[in-house]
Amino acid sequence: MNLTKYLKNRLDPLFGGTESPETKRKILLMTHVVVGYPSLEANWKMLEAMGEADVDLVELQMPFSEPSADGPLFVKANQEALRNGIRWQAYFDLMKRASERFDFPMLMMGYCNTAFSMGFENYCVNIRKNGGEGFIIPDLPLEEYGDLFEYSRQHDLDPIMLCTPTNTEERLRKICGHGSGFIYCVARKGVTGKNTELDISAEKILQQCRLYTDLPLALGFGLSHAEDLRRLHGKAEIAIVGSALLKTWEAEGETGYRKHLLSLAAARE
Repeated sequence: MNLTKYLKNRLDPLFGGTESPETKRKILLMTHVVVGYPSLEANWKMLEAMGEADVDLVELQMPFSEPSADGPLFVKANQEALRNGIRWQAYFDLMKRASERFDFPMLMMGYCNTAFSMGFENYCVNIRKNGGEGFIIPDLPLEEYGDLFEYSRQHDLDPIMLCTPTNTEERLRKICGHGSGFIYCVARKGVTGKNTELDISAEKILQQCRLYTDLPLALGFGLSHAEDLRRLHGKAEIAIVGSALLKTWEAEGETGYRKHLLSLAAARE
């Protein structure tokens, strides 16, 4: 799959789309699953709800003991998933099963330790053979990718690069220059989970990245509600919602989770 083309084709041409799609989306929705939390069975119900909402993209997180970019809820989820015995095989089994069942593309999200322990080439081989389209490694600096870029090309995967408000202009230019698929723009300093006010700082990182790439721009870290997506119409191509949905699952169960997903999905148009 050409991930960039897929994403642009799902957008209204007035909002960056390259064709006239059946759906006229002003922004796309990317969601998140911590594999193994609260259980693999619950993960499948989450994915089914995502399929019903026709989300555009999903990141599946491989649990890690020290998830440095994650806030308290995701840290707890990672720890509980590891205590539940989630390892690589269970993770990739879920990815493969989901890739065969759902239309949305999936990305492997995880930390450098996982990719390093698996070996960069084997990491890419496993993502591709189990139906993934790319990966996000938030703690891997650009300079440390090494052969990972080449292995990604060999296996037709998109390494998703992160740009943050603390990056200099020169740093943003370099990161965007290595981008593939789309660029993940971090809305604020800090970790995931805390609500983000979509103010001038969030708009600034999008405007800065727009100078250095024509790839779709995604905004994440702290988006929660349908209104957040509407505020991003015309400013970003993808809205990323992770912690807020998991909070809803814990507070309101499957019914509340589905309702939250559908409200987010409706805000794309």
